[in-house]
Amino acid sequence: MIQCSGLYKKYNRKVALENVSVTLEKGKIYAFLGPNGSGKTTFMKILANLTEQSKGTVLFDGESLTVKSRAKIAYLPTESHAYPFMTVDDFGKYYAYFFKDFDRNRFKDWVERMQIPFQTPFKVLSSGMDKKVRVAATLSRDAKLLILDEPFNGVDLLAREEIEKMILEVMGEDKIILLSSHLVEEVESYVNIALFFSEGKLISTEDVEELRSSRGMAL
Repeated sequence: MIQCSGLYKKYNRKVALENVSVTLEKGKIYAFLGPNGSGKTTFMKILANLTEQSKGTVLFDGESLTVKSRAKIAYLPTESHAYPFMTVDDFGKYYAYFFKDFDRNRFKDWVERMQIPFQTPFKVLSSGMDKKVRVAATLSRDAKLLILDEPFNGVDLLAREEIEKMILEVMGEDKIILLSSHLVEEVESYVNIALFFSEGKLISTEDVEELRSSRGMAL
């Protein structure tokens, strides 16, 4: 379980996150929804322990986030973090070296299913293929908290469906999956809880099943 209380983040004079309090439970997929600049990425980076809040607290299974917490957290940034000269196989080896919980067999299986040659360098991959490989590597970790920042940005419908399958395949009762989007239709069919952000504030937390049955989802 993740408990956030009064999270506030300020960059110089700009307030990026303001008084966000929420509890995230295991066994659920959460969607962070809102336009660009609404605070989604800042919130995700705080939860990934990649940036520190200016005020407020985050408890992960009852303990404050530390450098050691990163061993339980897998984070997919928006932009590619693969070196252009790396091959897909190199990228898998890179993850295996840095993350003890990385499942190379799972990664290999997903890449083969996506029909991406292992010796292909990232510099020649399309944006969609690049994203699929990076999502596969992130989800191949046996992390308790999986954070995917805009996993569908820049990918076509087929790639989106493949990414969705990977997300659902790894989901379990002991995990929390967080993903961000500014397009509701990308996530409404399978997420459990939607968190709506605007101008750095968490303006609404909704049960997606209830929204679907009552009025549908719309920003």
